[in-house]
This record gives sequence, structure tokens and C-alpha cells, in this order.
Amino acid sequence: MSDAPPPTPAEAFETLLAGNERFVASTPEHPNQDAVRRAETAPGQRPFAVLFGCSDSRLAAEIIFDRGLGDLFVVRTAGHVAGPEVLGSIEYGVTVLDCPLVVVLGHDSCGAVAATRDALTDGIGTAGFVRDVIERVTPSVLSARAAGLTSNEDIVAEHIRHTVDLLVNRSKVLADQIEAGRTAVAGLYYRLADGRAEVVTTRGLPEGAGTR
Repeated sequence: MSDAPPPTPAEAFETLLAGNERFVASTPEHPNQDAVRRAETAPGQRPFAVLFGCSDSRLAAEIIFDRGLGDLFVVRTAGHVAGPEVLGSIEYGVTVLDCPLVVVLGHDSCGAVAATRDALTDGIGTAGFVRDVIERVTPSVLSARAAGLTSNEDIVAEHIRHTVDLLVNRSKVLADQIEAGRTAVAGLYYRLADGRAEVVTTRGLPEGAGTR
């Protein structure tokens, strides 16, 4: 592994978005996906970003952002709902692995958001632990409603913002990292049809970061 210092939060963010641009344009470079990289990363990992995204099968992080082995520390749950295990994993990424960037990745046509809207509107219930997912998404949907937001796109964006706020508010470790300028958090909205990841909100990044 290289002894070079980790990138700054802004540099890590630009690297991530540049990979998404290549993916959108169908000009991927497929970096760090060969035997050399496999050997380099076998002794240890130094990812440049924690990627916390929805478990949806269409959100394969390394493909969407054109990255490879050892680049991203990926955590995924349905609807990117965050419990203690998620918070602990993210804190591990930013403190032990020195990741300068945390990304929350949501997307259009999110099943967890749709199920939550149905539960709140029509009283359609669910069985098992899926109910827990819906309960964790509910505050986002209610917040969107209170703000007069009705479209699926706006509600998903609100859920992304809510998740970013939850991570920073619940994790003092992450909040301290942001305050010290060592880590930033970005919420991105992924569009399934064209593959583009758009910035919804950021914490700890320069104003205008991610503008494309």
C-alpha cells in the first residue's frame, strides 16, 4: 500500500464524481481492478470514501463511480436506513481507515420510500423486519409532507437529507471529524435511467462542490 497521505475531503469528492462522469458517458477506466491492485490491497485497505447506500441491486457502488478494489468502504441497507451497526461501520471507516469522505447514496424509484408512503397513505402494513425499515423511513416522508413536498423525487431527496442529518447528529465521532476538517459528508441522488449521481446536500465541503 502507498504511504501517501489520504486525499482531502474535497479531493476525494471530486475523484468520486469524476468516476461517475465516466460511467454516465460510457467511458469507464475500470481502475484498480487487476492482479496488481489485488496484491497491493491484500495486506490492508485505505479506501478514500465510505459509501453508505441503499441495498437496491441497481446501485453497485464500484460500478456507478468507476472504482476498484480498496477504493470504497461500502455499507448498504434497504432505504439507506441507519441503525447502530451502520453508525459503527461509518465511524470505523472515518477513524480507523481515515476515509476523508462519507457519501449517502439514495435513488429514484426507491422501494423503501414507496412502501413507507403506502403505509402512511393507505395503511398498507408489512410483516417481519421490513416494518422496521418503514418505521425508519417514516420521519423523512412526514418531514417532506410537512414541507409540502409531494413528488417521489422530492421525497427521496428529503430522505437523503434526513439521513445525512441523522448520521452527523447521532455520531459525535463523525461530527468531530467534520469540525476538524478531516472528513466531509455528501448526500447524492442517483438516477437509474442515466446513471448520474447529483448532489443533494453536503457537510464540510466548499460551497459549490460537486457542481457539474
